[in-house]
Amino acid sequence: MKKLIVFNWKMNPDSYHEAEKLAQSVLDAAKESKKADIVICPPFIYLLGLAGLLKKTSIKLGAQNVFWEDKGAFTGEISPMMLRDLGVQYVIVGHSERRRYLDETDEMINKKVKAGLSAGLKVILCVGEDLKIRRRGKKAVMNFVKKQLEKDLKGTKNYKLKIKNLIVA
Repeated sequence: MKKLIVFNWKMNPDSYHEAEKLAQSVLDAAKESKKADIVICPPFIYLLGLAGLLKKTSIKLGAQNVFWEDKGAFTGEISPMMLRDLGVQYVIVGHSERRRYLDETDEMINKKVKAGLSAGLKVILCVGEDLKIRRRGKKAVMNFVKKQLEKDLKGTKNYKLKIKNLIVA
């Protein structure tokens, strides 16, 4: 199986010009290695421009988040179909920062996983424990992650053909 390298740019860089330079440096480095699939996940505001830059390259475009509805009155949200229309192939859901700072629940993440898979996106599901749980030992960590996966993937058994598009990080 080919390795997957995902660059999550978080809320960086400060300008599109810098985003282009950063993407170009990833493109230059990627030319030297054919051993991994590479995905760039910039802030939403740079997706359209970078989609054009990456179109005829081996670098894939990813989004840092997605909403679970295809359309509607959801101010500031981005639908899976909007992402697909931009050429996005991957989406990150469940990132620890969104869980911690934005109070995303496993139920919300579950909806996002299903929406991303249904739209044909490759979903990168982030799971993991915080330091408080890690200090309780390996068994506590394993139990926590197992429960998190169960909640985040609840009801995806009907997605058998699409589950190959799920990556757990």
